[in-house]
Amino acid sequence: MPVNIEIKARLRDRESVEARAAALADGPGRVLLQEDTFFSCRTGRLKLRVEGQGEAGGQLIFYDRRDAREAKASRYNVIAVPDPAALKEALGTALGTSGRVAKERTLYMTGATRIHLDRVEGLGDYMELEVVLEEGVTEADGKACADRLMNSLGIEPEDLVSGAYVDLLAGRTP
Repeated sequence: MPVNIEIKARLRDRESVEARAAALADGPGRVLLQEDTFFSCRTGRLKLRVEGQGEAGGQLIFYDRRDAREAKASRYNVIAVPDPAALKEALGTALGTSGRVAKERTLYMTGATRIHLDRVEGLGDYMELEVVLEEGVTEADGKACADRLMNSLGIEPEDLVSGAYVDLLAGRTP
């Protein structure tokens, strides 16, 4: 199962962080409109992601990570879904839904790291870093990379949050 190192933070000054992200990035940012439907599951989190109107399909994403404010490992699987509406109905019936997250995401890439600047419906502005652990890169290396990028972006430790957006929306995490 692939692994990345993640952090999530509230943004106090999105424009400043976005300018820094653009300066660090390998190319221009890409704006994505995403809607995630979460399903009940025993371990980890299971969500169906649809971008735009879903005309290009969607992605079923399972991930498992501990809820912590600092950089942490996330193990995940991503599966392309050609008919997200049908899968959403089937999984919703079989498992039940546990939440929905709608966001406008600006994605910047720097090396193997994704910098997400998210405007989350009902929450506001957040940033996520996902350092993809390529072969030969340890979790410690990935955490060090995430910490360096966090500092370069001007993210303060007190801005870090644990949990997922779906948890924040439901009031299940501080």
